Amino acid sequence: MRPRRLKNEINVVPYIDVMLVLLVIFMVAAPMLQTGSVDLPTVEKSNIAPQDPLRIEVGASGELTIVDEAGARAVNKAELPGFLAVAQEKIPQPAVLVAGDKAASYESVLTVLDEIKKLGFDRVGLETARK
Repeated sequence: MRPRRLKNEINVVPYIDVMLVLLVIFMVAAPMLQTGSVDLPTVEKSNIAPQDPLRIEVGASGELTIVDEAGARAVNKAELPGFLAVAQEKIPQPAVLVAGDKAASYESVLTVLDEIKKLGFDRVGLETARK
């Protein structure tokens, strides 16, 4: 009988088999995992409504109307910062409500909100209809 020789090599075939089994397990299990969902917090309606808010209405086609104690005025997007600056001079921290029409584009409402925030208004809200 021939004497056995020792090999100085590592047999990697079992490691490859284990890796392939793990790969198959992860490939099968990955679609079954739940995707992350965001559970948004809910808040109750504020008890105190703002006193005499400056109201900006965004119409269905993007036209803007400012409603305040002086009445309603139609303005364009270029005139909006001027009217807001005048309102801020009269009252240091006025409350501003943005009322967007259901048919108004999301972009036009966000543009108005962006202009309001750029001028430093802190009390800004979106107006909704009650059910």
